[in-house]
Amino acid sequence: MNSAEQNVDLKEIEHFASLAQTWWDPEGEFKTLHQINPLRLNYIEDQVGGLFGLDVLDLGCGGGVLSESMAKRQAQVTGIDMGAEQIQVAKLHALETQTTLDYQQTSAEQMALENPARFDLITCMEMLEHVPDPSSVIAACKHMLKPGGRLVVSTINRTFASRILMIEAAEKILKIVPKGTHQHAKFIRPSELLTWCDAQGLLCDDIKGVSFIPWIERLSLSRNVDVNYMLSLHLPKD
Repeated sequence: MNSAEQNVDLKEIEHFASLAQTWWDPEGEFKTLHQINPLRLNYIEDQVGGLFGLDVLDLGCGGGVLSESMAKRQAQVTGIDMGAEQIQVAKLHALETQTTLDYQQTSAEQMALENPARFDLITCMEMLEHVPDPSSVIAACKHMLKPGGRLVVSTINRTFASRILMIEAAEKILKIVPKGTHQHAKFIRPSELLTWCDAQGLLCDDIKGVSFIPWIERLSLSRNVDVNYMLSLHLPKD
């Protein structure tokens, strides 16, 4: 695993920090995040058979939209992010909503050093494409999972379709994603992600695409993984 200092893109941190105050505005810069959150939450819960009582780590938690949702379903949630502003926003919102969970400003690699074999579930939602070495994050996840634990990842495929839809359309034309959020070269093909997971002994149980029709604001799971996709993996007990 890389050190925390090595596996951080400061420009990415600064970009999201500049938007932190709008994180919980359902009609603001992160409107699409709020729209996709129920789909992600239900997918995660289906994969683990219910969140009640699970020890959960949310990597790259940002302002805490998914973290709070899982905590409200009675999981014991820790949310981590390298952005100080995001973590502060997440903590303040949790206080306002009286939601009990733990937020920390740290990296996956540092968290792994301090929490070996701890978590029942780790979620990593569109964080991998924002770090210099995503394979290091996968290695950290494996180190933190209990035997039998589950990792759920969402990211973006590196295809022509993703360039058109996620950057040209979503950021520049429709403006439903903050401009400058994505870099096509950092998108990750499923084959690449699965190779990193295989190297850590993580077994893939499910892969789903996420279909989004912005003009009618419709989101659904799909077999098409050309743009957004989610993976569900587990660490074998043996």
